[in-house]
Amino acid sequence: MRVVCIGEAMVEFFRRDDGLWQQGFAGDTLNTAWALRALLPAGVQVGYLTRIGTDAMSEALLALLRGAGLATDAVQRDARRTLGLYTIQTDAAGERSFAYWRSDSAARRLAADEAALRAGLAGADLVYLSGITLAILLPEDRARLLACLGRRGGRGFRLAFDPNIRPRLWEDMATAAEAVTAAARIADIVLPSADDEALAFGDADAGATRARYAALGAGLVVVKDGARPVLFAEAARSGQVAVPPAPQVVDTTGAGDAFNGALLAAVLQGRPVEAAIASAQRVAAQVIARRGALIEAAVLAEAGG
Repeated sequence: MRVVCIGEAMVEFFRRDDGLWQQGFAGDTLNTAWALRALLPAGVQVGYLTRIGTDAMSEALLALLRGAGLATDAVQRDARRTLGLYTIQTDAAGERSFAYWRSDSAARRLAADEAALRAGLAGADLVYLSGITLAILLPEDRARLLACLGRRGGRGFRLAFDPNIRPRLWEDMATAAEAVTAAARIADIVLPSADDEALAFGDADAGATRARYAALGAGLVVVKDGARPVLFAEAARSGQVAVPPAPQVVDTTGAGDAFNGALLAAVLQGRPVEAAIASAQRVAAQVIARRGALIEAAVLAEAGG
């Protein structure tokens, strides 16, 4: 089995309690790939499709991916560009504030080369995509990526999609809504967050979000809604799973991404959707209890079991 996650990995600096800044790497689809690798058997290949530079920081990212057991055959290189960068600070409740420097990120051109894109997708059983990936691409590259992903039922893999709508990355909400809807129409699994969807589509609640994506034809829709129950729709069946109280909240960075990875890992292993959601909730709870988006694989594996 082969899983491919598509997106942008960035240099991360987060401010520690002592006031110093600590450097790492993160990115929404990278965070999901990280969780998938931790929670799937070793025989399942989890790869990352992105574009990076040829500088020292890009080499460090490549070493991190390989060290984590992620396949890097779909990583493109760009001699003229490098990685994007962001800083993150958290308040007393663990909520985040970000500043970004990504205008020259190599990943913005990850879909510029159709041959490389198709080669990276070859042999995949599951492909994971996010709205952030769509947002950073030029319009023509976005269209190329969606075309390469093909239509639901007419390709050799399932497509999982988290709309992950970040208004600052889009020209306007109309463009965001159009692109997200286009991706959801071809996706087999859609993993939205209620707050994002209310902003972009005016959904009254998580139930409206679930109904809208189910109407677009996705076989599985799972709606994250903070501390409120997770809603799901699977074929003709729908329901909800309560969110257990979090033991502590240190940093919410990457929690939704890890949730997605854990849920997809459980689905790939044939677990019922309710069990998959419960596993994802346990994993997300471990992520918010620690600083940074990427936490130890052993912690994720224990939580998701």
